[in-house]
Amino acid sequence: MSSITPLPVGVGYGVVVGIGFFFAFVMCGISYIQNRYTRFSTKTSEEFNTASRSVKPGLIASGIVSAWTWAATLLQSSTVAYEYGVAGPFWYAAGATVQILMFSVLACKVKQNAPRCHTYLEIIYTRYGVLTHWIFIFFALLTNVLVSSQLLLGGSAVVTSLTGMNVYAAIFLIPLGVCVYVVLGGLRATFLCDYSHTLILMIIILYFMFSAYATNPLIGSPSAMYQLLKEAAVKRPVAGNQDGSYVTMKSNFALVFGVIQLCSGSGTVFLDQAYWQRAIASRPTTAVRAYILGGLAWYAIPFGFATTLGLAAVALTDSPSFPTYPGTMTQAQVSAGLSAPFAATALLGKGGAVALLIVLFMAVTSCASAELIAVSSILTFDIFKTYIRPSATPEQLIFVAHVMICVWGCVMAIFACIWNVIGIDLGWLFLVMGLLIGGAVFPAAFAITWKGQTRAGAISGSITGLCAGLLAWLVTAHQYYGSLSVSTTGMEYPTLAGNLAAIMTGLIVTVCVSLAKPAPFDWETTRLINSSTLSSPITTSLDEKDDNPNKNSDLPTVRDEEKEMREDAIAIEEPGKLRRAFKVACIASFLLTFTMDFLIPIPMFLSHYIFSQGFFIAWVVITFCWVFCSTAISVILPIWETAEFFGDLYREVVRGERLTR
Repeated sequence: MSSITPLPVGVGYGVVVGIGFFFAFVMCGISYIQNRYTRFSTKTSEEFNTASRSVKPGLIASGIVSAWTWAATLLQSSTVAYEYGVAGPFWYAAGATVQILMFSVLACKVKQNAPRCHTYLEIIYTRYGVLTHWIFIFFALLTNVLVSSQLLLGGSAVVTSLTGMNVYAAIFLIPLGVCVYVVLGGLRATFLCDYSHTLILMIIILYFMFSAYATNPLIGSPSAMYQLLKEAAVKRPVAGNQDGSYVTMKSNFALVFGVIQLCSGSGTVFLDQAYWQRAIASRPTTAVRAYILGGLAWYAIPFGFATTLGLAAVALTDSPSFPTYPGTMTQAQVSAGLSAPFAATALLGKGGAVALLIVLFMAVTSCASAELIAVSSILTFDIFKTYIRPSATPEQLIFVAHVMICVWGCVMAIFACIWNVIGIDLGWLFLVMGLLIGGAVFPAAFAITWKGQTRAGAISGSITGLCAGLLAWLVTAHQYYGSLSVSTTGMEYPTLAGNLAAIMTGLIVTVCVSLAKPAPFDWETTRLINSSTLSSPITTSLDEKDDNPNKNSDLPTVRDEEKEMREDAIAIEEPGKLRRAFKVACIASFLLTFTMDFLIPIPMFLSHYIFSQGFFIAWVVITFCWVFCSTAISVILPIWETAEFFGDLYREVVRGERLTR
């Protein structure tokens, strides 16, 4: 193929600017309808930052799928498929799904022990005081910097490779439209945009899957893919794989990557306010269900996408349609995450390039919107309201939240530019991220789940974990490769050592220090967070028409919302009602984690089994089934849950009816 940029530069600017502002326009309409026909007003701080804690599980699950689908989810999963074969997508998905499943436990505990908090850092502040609060603000913002800049690095690299658009223009323009629509709509509007992004994502993933495995003449069937992968293993055998095969779970480096993914994913979920924000926004009675469904639905995204485009990149490397033909991809191209764009272009030409450009932009913008409002909440409630103006009015909080969204949009772009200038790519950041933040994972989780963790335990665990991770990372890199550079510090073994050292040291130190000088904590203290400011919207205002933001208490949509809020208020006031949900979360997360990360992959690894053609076909069929189930959870379920609401809304808006029940 003569050109590595199959699309004109104008397409890049059109997608980056046009789609972003299209969603901003949609947000205007959604915000107007919400303010006019529901009891939730985007002009209130609670609604803007927490969606009034009333989002149903289907929409939460869809939001989790969208927020956890970074550019790296699609690009890095395809990279490990290209490098390690079928084991790569499996370990990427299994290693990162665990944290969402485990987070269902934290989501339940938040509703039990701190039902009115805005951020998890408010819990840290209430339990441990100012010093610990600032330490965890550092880890939280570090997590957001790493995640946000990864989004822009991956997204801009793909836009540039497919269209030739200037990389720095892409980095600054991608967050622009996102900032606009987040400012206009707040968290609930972000959920609605997440839903539309997830819908487009699932359609395009299925488009690629059916093309590669059913209709495209270059591959066209699982059996043809299997034969092409066998030929590729002869020409380019995979180091560390059984007989160099691409169709085996016996992949040493894929297993190493899976462990790194477990560690780094724990940090990016447990320390990222975006995931806590979804737990806070969910209804108390359905938070656990939302996270379990979201985790199962998200698994299909990297698994299905990379099993298609990652393996297609391997299979089509020797095809004249492949962008690098007659050569192979360089290591720099692989590390930048370009295997998926090249495979899409080889399979479908300009149509594939446009589809991938859109799906990458959807992934980047949806996750960026989650990061923007998450950081805005931290800066607004944990810094401005806590230390600068404790008596801030809701109007002042809304103003600060809007400003901070715009500020963080600039910050994430600046960091992405810095990484790009000094030669740090998506692959390096992805592998190193866990060792920088892993030490604070268990201290943060214990802050809401274990009353025995002490202030000294939380501080010492997070700090020593960071130090141990850095030390193990650099020492291992120097010991194995004889020097310290971007290349050597981004290799598998140094990052594995750093990730394991950080997360395990943090766990051991925080437990030992806390047990050495125990100081049991009373959860009633955290249950009182924001109780004075939030009690009235949950209880009193439900019976007072004047408190409804839209003064439309006679609308059936408002009546339904008020009924749900009364149910939620009862659950908050009686945390014992959530104990059953907590047990379900513990059992489900343990069984699913055990199945995904041990029961299925380890026997296949130890047996050194190389897939037969029939087994590979079954593997692809299971992939299709999982993607369809994911579509049902993240696309169909939210519509099903809100069908009655939309019926009422249609009658109110179109017919002007005022129904009573």
